[in-house]
Amino acid sequence: MFNKLDALLDRCRELDEALSQPEIFQDYEKYQVLLKERSGLQPLFEKYHEYLSVSRQIREARELLSDPDFSAEAASELADLSPLQEKLTEELKLLLVPPDPMDSRNVILEIRAGVGGAEAALFSADLLRMYQKYADRNSLSFEILSLSDSDLGGVNEALLMISGQDAFARMKFESGVHCVKRVPVTESSGRIHTSTATVAVFPEAEEVELEINPSDLRIDVFHASGHGGQGVNTTDSAVRITHLPSGTVVTCQDERSQLENKAKALKVLRSRLLDQKQRAEAESRFRDRRMQIGWGDRSDKIRTYYFNHDYVVDHRIGLTVNRVANVMNGDLAPFIDALRLAEKTAVTNTL
Repeated sequence: MFNKLDALLDRCRELDEALSQPEIFQDYEKYQVLLKERSGLQPLFEKYHEYLSVSRQIREARELLSDPDFSAEAASELADLSPLQEKLTEELKLLLVPPDPMDSRNVILEIRAGVGGAEAALFSADLLRMYQKYADRNSLSFEILSLSDSDLGGVNEALLMISGQDAFARMKFESGVHCVKRVPVTESSGRIHTSTATVAVFPEAEEVELEINPSDLRIDVFHASGHGGQGVNTTDSAVRITHLPSGTVVTCQDERSQLENKAKALKVLRSRLLDQKQRAEAESRFRDRRMQIGWGDRSDKIRTYYFNHDYVVDHRIGLTVNRVANVMNGDLAPFIDALRLAEKTAVTNTL
């Protein structure tokens, strides 16, 4: 580990030297590449310097243990510094974990009502609002691509995009089955019901990553339904694309323009197909990063929202967060931060 840290420290010095040269400003593209690399190494650079400083203090304190005049003070200093050195070592291990190459991508997210009838659809609508509020809290863009409403204001199915810095890194562990335990608005006897909704999350694909043969596609157009306004609902603006080899179907109906809906549907289709391809070809990479805290497949129950007891439990890491209302208002940071840390910790155990 320390050989790698020393090499990264040398790389930081090389980058500092290159960025200090006047001619670098004549090549703006190269300057931006070097600056981005240097900025990415800065947290590791600072943490390693802190570790080296503490290690130096520990060596000096140990040298004083044999001096009767300073041995007591040195022993006390060692008692404080040794745990700090161990803590910094663990933090350095986490910083050395390479990021998931998909972490910076935008996110395609699907929500589907599961078991529970009308209550499941209402819960799906709650999850949709929860993610929208989380995006608002964290300066992420939130866009509904397609929405299938249910009675009582619920959602049978929603397709949306979340864009912004580290969108996939933040959202990838939301994939799976979400469970709610509460008294539905349709329940007159006050009996608690259990309902579910499934969430699927995958990174937005770039066109160059996956070529789709047009002959493999069946494209249907139809009148949009649900929200969107009169102009949307009275023209053949909605688009359904079927990828015939895989049977994957994508529908987008949120825009007035058929062309816009087609472009968005193709974007979602490409992302779905890329996700399927990556899971098939790189199962070991996903296992290394996510197996120890759950794959996040739709069959996995990842989280339960206990409205009657006012807390939420993430089953993958055993984390309980009080105040359901706060979570439903987009305060997902306790879960997301803990899951991202668990991911990195799981990877360090394989290094």
